[in-house]
Parts: sequence; C-alpha cells; structure tokens
Amino acid sequence: MNSVLGRRTRILAATTATAGLLLVAGCSSDDGGGKTTTSGGVPLVKSGQLTTCTHLPYPPFQSEIDGKVQGFDVSLIDLVAKDLGVKQAIVDTPFENFKTGAFLNSEQCDLAAAGMTITEERKKNVDFSDPYFDATQAVLVDKKSGINSLADVKAKGKKLGAQAQTTGEDYAKGQGFDPVSFESSDAVLSGLRSGQVQAVIIDYPVVQGWLKDKANADAFKVADNLNTGEQYGFTVKKGNTKLVAAINKAIADAKADGTYKKLYEQWIGPYAAASASPSTS
Repeated sequence: MNSVLGRRTRILAATTATAGLLLVAGCSSDDGGGKTTTSGGVPLVKSGQLTTCTHLPYPPFQSEIDGKVQGFDVSLIDLVAKDLGVKQAIVDTPFENFKTGAFLNSEQCDLAAAGMTITEERKKNVDFSDPYFDATQAVLVDKKSGINSLADVKAKGKKLGAQAQTTGEDYAKGQGFDPVSFESSDAVLSGLRSGQVQAVIIDYPVVQGWLKDKANADAFKVADNLNTGEQYGFTVKKGNTKLVAAINKAIADAKADGTYKKLYEQWIGPYAAASASPSTS
C-alpha cells in the first residue's frame, strides 16, 4: 500500500463489543513518563485505550462501514482490549509506516493491525504476534478477458495491478511482472473495473469480500489462486513483550472457545480449520 501525500491521520472509534467499554477503575497507572500501564504490566501510549494503527480500507480486515471501522482485525484486537480492561481506538495511517515501525516507535500507536504478512525483513523493525490468519494470493480478472491463470497474464501481454508495498506486489515482481501499483485495495479494484489493468493480484480474502457483491461477481472471476505460504500477524514496537503476550493470549483463547471461528465466519467466509491450528511464521 502507498500513502497519499498530505493524507490526514484520523482517529476512528471501533464499533465492536468493547468500543463503548469504560476504563475499569484502578486497572491502569501513570508511569511518570506520560504513558500508562495496565494492571498486567502492559504499557499503553494513551490512558484508557489500546491504540491501533491501520490503513483503510482493507476489507474484510478493516474498513469503514456506516461511518464506523469494522472488520476481522478490529474484532480480534477488541478481544485484546477487553482483556486489558480498556477500549480500542483506531488511527488510519500510511501502510509503509507499518513496515518501518515508525508510528510504533514514535508512540502514536500501541500496535498495528492491517492484514500484514509476517516476513523476516519486517521482523527487523517490529515484533510480531503469533500468526492469526493463513493467507493466499488471488488473481482477479474480468470474465471477458480470456485470462485463466497468472501465466496467461504474461503470455497475453496484459497489464497486472497490485497494491503498493504489499507481498502481492513483491510476488508479482518476483514472477517477472512490472505491476501497476495502486495505493489501496479499493484503488486496485477501481483500476481493474476501469480497464487500467486487465488483472490484479491481491490477498484472496479481499477478493472474497469483493465477490460478495453481485455486480462484482457478475463482472469478475478468480483466474488463479496462489498459495504463497503467507501468515498475518499483529505488530508492536520491538521489545514490547508484554503486549505481544497479551495479543497471543487473546488469539489463543478465541481459538479455544469458538470466538475465532465465529468472527472468521462473520468477516471472512466459510471457516477453514487450518486457520485455528497452532502455527509459527
């Protein structure tokens, strides 16, 4: 994903169960440095809230629906916030900052949740939670294009689009493409719809979300599904082990008690049991 120059950072209220949850009295304290700490010793950049950086829109993981930010990532981090006795607040930021950890290091956010693939390169700048989602890449094309695979895109000399700064774009380049870069997932779909590109490569769950819309399903099809072995993780500032532990606990608890399955089916689609099995990046 790429940023738009001058894009204003927005703070948006999450709308799942903990959005209206008040800070429990006595559950946090000021450490003298302007930050607060929960009773479990988890540091927070702002009192009474777990501040999450994201990049909108990226459905079904996070997007603005009826003026409120909702999605799979939002719902999972709400579980972390609930465990900590605070509410979640969401900050919309450029995606490249997630790769560098800039907003985490400057203490504008406690964590980043943006459907972000765990990679060794990114681990140099941030600490990841345990994987919470197994992802694949999809090639989406116009049904009239005659394209039936990623290889067809190259063989027929068609233009391929991808979201900038993502593993999908990296994969395309690794396959010898020079993809057209788009700043957001919405822009990727618009580029395909307008004919700027004839095929796009992007995370399959995003494509699943697009194809729930009848107009999209009538016009487009998945020409290829690429198992790239990717897993998503949430990120925190390097060395913030207590917050990583809190996130990991919430993910594990949700998988154990059925909450993960419920949220998966709500936001992603038919539940894939492999997504709940213990795994490491």
